[in-house]
Amino acid sequence: MPSIYQLKPRFQALLRPLVRRLHARGVTANQVTLAAAAVSVLLGALIAAFAGYLWLFALIPLWMLLRMALNAIDGMLAREFGQQSQLGAYLNELCDVVADSALYLPFAVLPEVSPLWVVLATLLAVIVEYAGAMGPLVGASRRYDGPLGKSDRAFVFGVLGAGVASGLLPIAWLDGLFMLIAALLVWTLVNRVRQGIAEAGPQTPSA
Repeated sequence: MPSIYQLKPRFQALLRPLVRRLHARGVTANQVTLAAAAVSVLLGALIAAFAGYLWLFALIPLWMLLRMALNAIDGMLAREFGQQSQLGAYLNELCDVVADSALYLPFAVLPEVSPLWVVLATLLAVIVEYAGAMGPLVGASRRYDGPLGKSDRAFVFGVLGAGVASGLLPIAWLDGLFMLIAALLVWTLVNRVRQGIAEAGPQTPSA
């Protein structure tokens, strides 16, 4: 299933000159990772606390776009400038899950929205990323299969935020949309597990 993640190489090529300048100034991959997560949590808390001001939801698509750039930048700093580390690997996975959850959950406090579906979608997103990270445990690569991988979710939640902020998306529709998101996340989970097993190949029974 196609995913926005497949556009990542082109996105990285556009960012490469900036990454070189950041490295020259001593910026590290882990600093970028932690900063992106911290801003996401603060932004999510701000939007949730003042959810009555619907225009604040416009900050979600704006920050999602910038955060996608920061995620690409931290990976490029790590790979291309010898900054890969065990700590960085943990931070990359954990901070992404924390940041995503912080940006999804403010939708739960909107009137006419059932928190159940927002929380379920958020939980499924965490499980999907965990399943992707488990690929190496079975002898496969880190799985990024869609249809609703991390980059795809950033796009979807950006659209939701823009729709709520502009008033073009009726809030009463959000429950149905979150049900659809949950279903797509289950599909994504199945794809990641299935593709990971297929990539790893059959196990040889031990003697």
